[in-house]
Amino acid sequence: MQNNGEGKLPDQLSSYWLKSTNLPSFPQIKQDLNVDVAIIGGGITGITTAYLLVKEGYQVTVIEASTILNGTTGHTTAKVTAQHGLIYDELIQHFGEEKARLYYEANKEAAEQIAEIIKLHGIDCDYKTEDAYVYTNSNDYVQNLKKEYEAYKRLGIKGDFVDSIPLDLGNIKGAVVMKNQAQFHPLQYLSELVDFIKDSGGEIYEQSVATHMDIEDKPIVHLKNGAKITAQHVISATHFPFHDNRGYFARLHPERSYVVAAKPEKSFSGGMYINAEKPTRSIRSVKVEGEEILLFSGDGHKTGQGEPEKEHYESLEKFAKEEFGAKEILYRWSAQDLVTEDKLPFIGCNNADDKRVLVATGYRKWGMTTSMVAAQLMKDILIGKENRYEEIFSPSRFTADPGIKTIVKQNMNVAANLISGKFERPDKEMKDIKEGEGAVVSIKGGRAGAYKTMDGQLYVVDTTCTHMGCEVNWNSADQTWDCPCHGSRFSIEGDVIEGPAERPLKKIDPNSIDYTTS
Repeated sequence: MQNNGEGKLPDQLSSYWLKSTNLPSFPQIKQDLNVDVAIIGGGITGITTAYLLVKEGYQVTVIEASTILNGTTGHTTAKVTAQHGLIYDELIQHFGEEKARLYYEANKEAAEQIAEIIKLHGIDCDYKTEDAYVYTNSNDYVQNLKKEYEAYKRLGIKGDFVDSIPLDLGNIKGAVVMKNQAQFHPLQYLSELVDFIKDSGGEIYEQSVATHMDIEDKPIVHLKNGAKITAQHVISATHFPFHDNRGYFARLHPERSYVVAAKPEKSFSGGMYINAEKPTRSIRSVKVEGEEILLFSGDGHKTGQGEPEKEHYESLEKFAKEEFGAKEILYRWSAQDLVTEDKLPFIGCNNADDKRVLVATGYRKWGMTTSMVAAQLMKDILIGKENRYEEIFSPSRFTADPGIKTIVKQNMNVAANLISGKFERPDKEMKDIKEGEGAVVSIKGGRAGAYKTMDGQLYVVDTTCTHMGCEVNWNSADQTWDCPCHGSRFSIEGDVIEGPAERPLKKIDPNSIDYTTS
């Protein structure tokens, strides 16, 4: 267990899930392959889909750009629940009762399927049944909670509206509870599925970057190192679709959220919690070396627009201290999630009725059950089995309400950030950058990004995002360059961490800069 002293956030980002799991490593793909199904992305969706498909006898290859389960999957809060915030009243209003019920039933069945897999393979992953609460401390949100409870009753969801919750979180005004949900250790669960895939003849490759795809008679996936994969079917499970011929960048917006793991002084009475108002405060427990630790998450914002990012960790730390007497922050990490214009994920055929390319994205921070919904739905599409959820999650769907309004709003946000970034005049110069600091700097009147390591090594990049030309901003908490337009993220050296960008930022040689004229 990390120990960083009382009242001090850990210096380094570290996910407890990743820290506590010994995941196998896999080689880079170097040869051309011909397979039944190529799955691009080694997160929970890719691994779960591969697991279901190898059970059906498919020859499956999973490729991951970095290491498996290291992205959003390794940085989740891991609530296995169909309670996705205050969503069901909204779904009824926008789509009607039938589709809202389908959304609930899809996620309920997914949670049950996860429990069945755990039981089938005897997986030790700290799986625990808990009630899930959405609560509020504000009178302004009580009516929203009551409307959500009415939606529960209309949809047949087992739940209740309550005036109090098991936790002492100030003056609670009300809560809606969904009974018999669950939480678990996601990587301990998924590592067993990885072993099953290997033992069943499935192949997994790491450090294998897919750059683009040709779709002829069969899809051909091209990798950065020159290797190719020819497949009957390609599944894009890469968070942001790596093959974007449908303009997903304009139909999705990225959000970052934060997690701190803290040892509470006050006892915890169980349950999983999330508030209705902003900023978001989500709480669940986890056993770390036999001790009960609480995960506090939330403080979300659109990627590249949350400066300074470290304040979001500090805000969660303050909440943990004030409400639970936490004196020690053991871990901190962050995650990125994608949200669609109508809040329903895109799952299914990339183009209607064409089973050659399938996609799963836009989970809106609820990836544990949604990934199983996606895996089951895509498996059914490939084997030709009818799935009653196919229509509501189809990437080809169009909903005027609330889709058009949201798209216009997001595009206005993109335009505003594109313009403001171009006219921004950095107030720092290269000589001002201190060890361990990154910032946008002015070089000969131009805009650049600089980061200096603790030993004085300087990395300088062009801050123009290679996706659509927006100007990236420095993320001080995660030490990355983040695009405020479509959420691409880059390392201090300019390498792509998150799409939709496919090419790195242009590197600038610091030795070539004439500081006397900059």
